Amino acid sequence: MEEMEVKILDIDLEKIRQIMDKNSIPLIKKEDQINNIYDFEDKSLLKNKGYARIREVHNLLTDNKEYYMTVKRMLSQEIFKRMEESETTIASGEEGKKIFKALGLVPVEVIRKYRESYKYKNTLIEIDINSPEIYPHPYLEIETISKEEFYEVLDLLGYTEKDTTSKTIYEILKEKNIKSPLPEGI
Repeated sequence: MEEMEVKILDIDLEKIRQIMDKNSIPLIKKEDQINNIYDFEDKSLLKNKGYARIREVHNLLTDNKEYYMTVKRMLSQEIFKRMEESETTIASGEEGKKIFKALGLVPVEVIRKYRESYKYKNTLIEIDINSPEIYPHPYLEIETISKEEFYEVLDLLGYTEKDTTSKTIYEILKEKNIKSPLPEGI
């Protein structure tokens, strides 16, 4: 699947939640995530703006645990970061890690975050709060397949295209002179 996404950095968390509530935009996910990033020894995936991931999710709405195996590759980075993503549900994080290891992938980084996801038509509006050593402020990710919906969401939230970035979290940290524990490319 191909997705288009942008980030809006350093948001007012309560203001965004109030906008969602006022406009009856449903909360569809509330979760704690552990994102285990994998690559080959030579970091060839990250060097080409891609990665492999095992995501362990604690769904706070249902108290269930879910596990996903994902491979992503950046297609372009203009207004939107366009990513090609392949993802599947797996039985456990350990099974996914064994598969990646058998393919020659090695663990690179572990990223912990809290995420709230809201659904506006076919667009996801996600509030991400990373562990402070990754990124110290809450931000939004808007994932869409429709430019029209993208601009509707920006208008609804009181932002413009100038408030968005298609940069990776690593590029953002580098730009803000924040020492990153992440490997280059993420």
